[in-house]
Amino acid sequence: MRLDKFLTECGLGSRRDVKKLLDSGKIKVNNITIKNPQTNIKENIDKISYGENILEYKKFRYYIMNKKEGYITATEDPKEKTVMELLPEWVIKKELAPVGRLDKDTEGLLLFTNDGKLAHSLLSPKKHVDKTYYAKLEKTIGEEAIKKLEEGIDIGGYITQPAKAKITGEKEIELTIREGKFHQVKKMLEAVNNKVIYLKRLTFGKLELKDMESGEVREVNLDDIV
Repeated sequence: MRLDKFLTECGLGSRRDVKKLLDSGKIKVNNITIKNPQTNIKENIDKISYGENILEYKKFRYYIMNKKEGYITATEDPKEKTVMELLPEWVIKKELAPVGRLDKDTEGLLLFTNDGKLAHSLLSPKKHVDKTYYAKLEKTIGEEAIKKLEEGIDIGGYITQPAKAKITGEKEIELTIREGKFHQVKKMLEAVNNKVIYLKRLTFGKLELKDMESGEVREVNLDDIV
């Protein structure tokens, strides 16, 4: 692969941007400064570095974030702060997009990838990917309401699929659903005469937040997802 193509694939910018980086002497191949963009490299054998960062070529990349509240799930927006602004500099943002969405005031696990086929598969209703949420509620929830949530409930012309619900504390539950309808968790709790005052997604399929700090981002492998 040509060096300039490798660098653009690693998200360092356009061919023009990459040429400027090469001219500045910031790119090394096997610890030797290279300025010629047409230099052929073996992307999985040669050691290519930008400053102190070793660059690794991957066709598809996967990252998980513990999303903060106050950011909308979008790649860009003229008025609101987006989750893309939470991504650190080391993340390769080329063609990267969030998979699904979390509401502006919702925190928790959000997956990003440039693998469009995987994203489509994970969001397909036929796949039934489980998503677990932790919710703080306005008032105590009883076993009768839990049973209704688990059996499926009308959230305004749509009957939800059977869910898993567990009381985890006073006015607190964990709810596992398979769909991703707009405001679904909030609507499900409203349907049992309650209200969500705080919401955080804990899992998405095989992925788990575990010990991630608020706003933290980690790179994961495809095997971690499917």
